[in-house]
Amino acid sequence: MKIAIIDYGAGNVQSVLFALERLGYQGIVTSDANEIINASKVIFPGVGEASSAMIMLREQGLDKVILQLKQPVLGICLGMQLLCKTTEEGNAKGLGIFDIAIKKFSPVVKVPQMGWNTIYDLKSPLFNGISENEYMYLVHSYYAPLNPYTIASTNYEMEYATAIQKDNFYGVQFHPEKSGNIGSKILSNFIAL
Repeated sequence: MKIAIIDYGAGNVQSVLFALERLGYQGIVTSDANEIINASKVIFPGVGEASSAMIMLREQGLDKVILQLKQPVLGICLGMQLLCKTTEEGNAKGLGIFDIAIKKFSPVVKVPQMGWNTIYDLKSPLFNGISENEYMYLVHSYYAPLNPYTIASTNYEMEYATAIQKDNFYGVQFHPEKSGNIGSKILSNFIAL
């Protein structure tokens, strides 16, 4: 099984690579279009700022590559947000796979949301064997509102979509690679899709 981790200069690729290795899988970190297109599974991680991340994706032509993928794709954190239509972070236009506008948390709450929070209303094979209200690790200032693609929710100031799915595209706001055994189980479920 070939698992490609998209390398575009804004991803937390090492921790994803190590998480896969702990599960007994070898991931390859690549920006090569052929490697990504021919992988069995693709992971699209992201840390940093949305508008500059989109610039890096476009400069490498990876925006077009991602749009044509047919195998299961998992966007993590910023990776998930970039799969959406727009984000208030830098007023960036995303890849538009999900018709979702990413919003900034209001000043009422501490941003970024950093630390452990629960996920619930789990609605996908991604969460096979995962109980409601398990804790996942999150670090983010922007969120996806609840929407028709929501497959898991979290509450921080209000309920929002902490995981989304459309066709072969999955996105998680939390970091499965930093969420202990439960996060490992989610990665394992993704690989099994």
